[in-house]
Amino acid sequence: MSIFADTTPNIVRHTPLRVAVMGCTGSIGKQTLDVCRQHANKVQVVALSAHASTSALVAAAREFGVAHVAVSNEASMSDPVLQELPEGCMLHPGARGVVELGELPEVDCVVSAVVGAAGIEAGIAAVRAGKVLAYANKESIVVGGDLLMPLVAPGQLIPVDSEHSAIYQCLVGERHADVRCIWLTCSGGPFYGMTRSELAGMTAADALAHPTWSMGPKITVDSATLMNKGLEVLEAHHLFDVGVDDVRVLVHRQSRIHSMVEFVDGSVKAQLGPSDMRIPIQYALSYPERWDAPCEPQDWWSEPPLSLGEADESTFGCLALAREAGRVGGTMPCVMNAANEVANEAFRQGRCGFLDIERIVANVMTASSPERVESLEQLVDCDKLARARARDALLEVGA
Repeated sequence: MSIFADTTPNIVRHTPLRVAVMGCTGSIGKQTLDVCRQHANKVQVVALSAHASTSALVAAAREFGVAHVAVSNEASMSDPVLQELPEGCMLHPGARGVVELGELPEVDCVVSAVVGAAGIEAGIAAVRAGKVLAYANKESIVVGGDLLMPLVAPGQLIPVDSEHSAIYQCLVGERHADVRCIWLTCSGGPFYGMTRSELAGMTAADALAHPTWSMGPKITVDSATLMNKGLEVLEAHHLFDVGVDDVRVLVHRQSRIHSMVEFVDGSVKAQLGPSDMRIPIQYALSYPERWDAPCEPQDWWSEPPLSLGEADESTFGCLALAREAGRVGGTMPCVMNAANEVANEAFRQGRCGFLDIERIVANVMTASSPERVESLEQLVDCDKLARARARDALLEVGA
C-alpha cells in the first residue's frame, strides 16, 4: 500500500479542521502552530503533546485553549507549571497519553512531529482511529512502514517532510505505473565537498550550522551525515511504493527544488518554493485545497543559478548504510535507525567523533540478523537490542 496522491480522497475533512499536534514544542510543532495561528478560521487546535518542555506546552495550551494535553516523559508530570493548564484541560500521562490524543473523537487530524521512532505507536493508533495523519516523523515510517502503510486509506496520510510533500504534489493526478524514478533533493548539509579526513575533525557546533534549513538538533546532525537523506529514501520507498534504488538523491545546495518525479515518457515534474517548512505543513492541513502562503513568495527574478550534483555516498557513508538497510528490509531499518539515534546523540554530547556515527551504525548492522516485521512489540525489542549494541560500540570508540 502507498499514499500515491489521489484527487478523490476517502477521508472527510471538517471545517474548521480539528487538530492534535504531537511534539508541539519542537521545530516542526512550533511551525505547525504558526500555520494554525495564520489560519485560525480554518484550523482549531484541540490537543497538544510534548516530551518534557512543559512550560512551552502550557503556554501553547493556554494560547489555543485546548482541552487535552499529553506529557510523554512521565518524570515531567510533576512539574509545577502544569498546574497552570487551562481550566478543564485534561492531562494525559506518558507515551500512552500521546496515543490517546490521536484517538480522541473531537480530533480530525493528527500532526505527528515527534522526533525519532517514538511516534510509531501514536501514528498507527491515529490511522486505525480514522484520523488524517500529517506525518513529519520519518523515523517511524522507516522502522514501522511495513505495519503502518497497509492501514492507510487514500488521502489519510499526507507527508510533511518538504521532499515528500513535494513528491506527493508532483504525483497528484498521475498513475503509479508511469513513474520511472524519484529524484530526492538534498542540500548536502554544512560539510558538502569535504574529504573524510576533514570530516573527522568536525564538531557538533559545526554540524548544527545548516546552510538553508532551520531544524531541530537531531535532524540537523542527520543532515550533516546525510543519514537524514538515507532515512528519506526509505520513507519515500514506503510512502510511494517504489524500489529503494529508484529513489535517487540529487544534491541541490539552494534548497529551492524540493524534489522531482521522473516519468516513463521522459517528463519530469518538480515542486519549487522557499525553504520554509510551514509550506509543506500547511499543505498537509489544507489538502486537497491550497491556502494563502505562510511566508513571502520566492523572488525568482533575483534567484541565483540553481546547481545540481550527485551525492557522495563513499564519503558520507550513512546514506549508503541506510540504502543497504532498505535493501535488506525486515527489521534492519529498525536496527539502523536505533543505532543512529544513539550515535547522533553521543556526537551532539561530545562523546564521539563525527565519523564514529557511521562506524557505530555499521557495526550494529553487521552484528544484527534481520527478521520479517510482524508486530510493534517485535520492533520495540529490536530497537532496544540495537541501542544496547550501539552503546557497546560507543565504548569501543572511546566514548
